[in-house]
Amino acid sequence: MSSRRTRITVEIALTIALAVVLSMFTLLKMPQGGSVSLGMLPLFVLALRRGLGPGLVAGGLYGLVDLLVDPYPPVHWVQPLLDYPIAYLLVGLAGVATPVLARALDAKAAVRTALAIAGGILVGATGRYLAHFVSGMVFFGEYAPEGQPVWLYSAIYNLYVPVSAAAALAAAVVLIPTLHRVAPVQED
Repeated sequence: MSSRRTRITVEIALTIALAVVLSMFTLLKMPQGGSVSLGMLPLFVLALRRGLGPGLVAGGLYGLVDLLVDPYPPVHWVQPLLDYPIAYLLVGLAGVATPVLARALDAKAAVRTALAIAGGILVGATGRYLAHFVSGMVFFGEYAPEGQPVWLYSAIYNLYVPVSAAAALAAAVVLIPTLHRVAPVQED
């Protein structure tokens, strides 16, 4: 195994461990699963620094770990797939912004760096939100108040995802440029 591959494998493992720890500190816990926390922050940071492939792998693996650590009782065999590995795999889509972010960091362009981080986090958080939205519509419609459309219930219930993403964005805008200075991404 090459040294680059080993480094990325170790980074993925550390990212998953840190995401598990951060997800245990919740600001708000939702009744049918989900919470506001900084659990996505390490996944976003890895995806933005290492790219789409490592971001998707870390997200999917974290989703499996989260399913084991903090599961919501499944209502159908597809529901846990959507709410855990698929939802978090989609967080790794933040890695689409890696090339733009790398150029902005190298140019020491603070505004472009912040915009690249925000763009990546927006893509990853949107992916996760959509997975939970579909799961909510299909599997949790019974919790919708009388007369409220199921799609609206799911859209509102899952707003904890963008709130968590906003918190992660605030931290990532400070963290990523600092990491780039003290521990730049090494390519072999």
